[in-house]
Amino acid sequence: MIHFYKSVDNRIQEIPELEEGCWVSAVSPDEDEIFFLIDQLGLDQGFVRAALDEEESSRIEEEDGQVLVIVDVPVVVSAKERKDESSAHYTTMSMGIILAEKWVVTISPTPQPVINEISDGLVKNVAPHLKTRFLLLILLRIASRFLLYLKQIDKLSTQAEQQLHRNMSNQALYKLLGLEKSLVYFSTSLKSDEMTLEKIMRGRIIKLYDEDEDILEDVLIEVKQAIEMCNIYSNILSSTMDAFSSIISNNLNIVMKVLTALTIVMTIPNIITGFYGMNVAGLPMPVAWFPTALIFVGIAVAAIVLAKKGMFR
Repeated sequence: MIHFYKSVDNRIQEIPELEEGCWVSAVSPDEDEIFFLIDQLGLDQGFVRAALDEEESSRIEEEDGQVLVIVDVPVVVSAKERKDESSAHYTTMSMGIILAEKWVVTISPTPQPVINEISDGLVKNVAPHLKTRFLLLILLRIASRFLLYLKQIDKLSTQAEQQLHRNMSNQALYKLLGLEKSLVYFSTSLKSDEMTLEKIMRGRIIKLYDEDEDILEDVLIEVKQAIEMCNIYSNILSSTMDAFSSIISNNLNIVMKVLTALTIVMTIPNIITGFYGMNVAGLPMPVAWFPTALIFVGIAVAAIVLAKKGMFR
């Protein structure tokens, strides 16, 4: 789908046709729409194809007066899309922003919450004709979206830890593993976005004005904060997984210790009855009550010794 937007009285509004200085939003475009972007808008074909590649790395490049900025955007993975509980709950996907001579074009292979927020008028002071500032506002919303999802990951990990305290279930461990994968994806994408922002900061490809530099500094601050949060949450999750792994191993050792003690105790009757069950002469007091009493005494002695050694706890 392709939509056109323009700023009217400092509010973003959809317009029916393409106008100079407007914002062109292309979300999951089909082949006809891709042809429109290349043929009618004059966009570089390589830029358009790169923007539609979900695995494209974050970067900025210029060619024939057009600037392509590809950034990684955080995405929530729905329960239906996840293969299992250990799959990542959040991931990242690339989105392309092309600064052409007459308009700004955003190209996304899938719907993005950031694009929806801007098109719905939730972001103030949006002016697509100010292309550099519009680009930086998009980047600022993306950085804010990273921070929002990181807070959600923190809450989900806390809930999973509380569930593990109540019941050592595999489902909670799988959930923690999926969140840990999400943090890895976020950390990798944020570092790539940071490098792209630093290239923009140099001002060699995109000309920056004073107000633009202030917005770009805000974006860099939020991205660095998100990277720091990623590292902290990753360390916490890794420590938590290691701790619960040690707890599970310790519980298994306790169970094996108790089973070993019970096995020793239950072996005593077999040994005594084995001796008195042999068809040989000379056994002491070959009467029924003596081996029975000997069994109970042996079990009692073994149980007391093992209990003092802490084998039953």
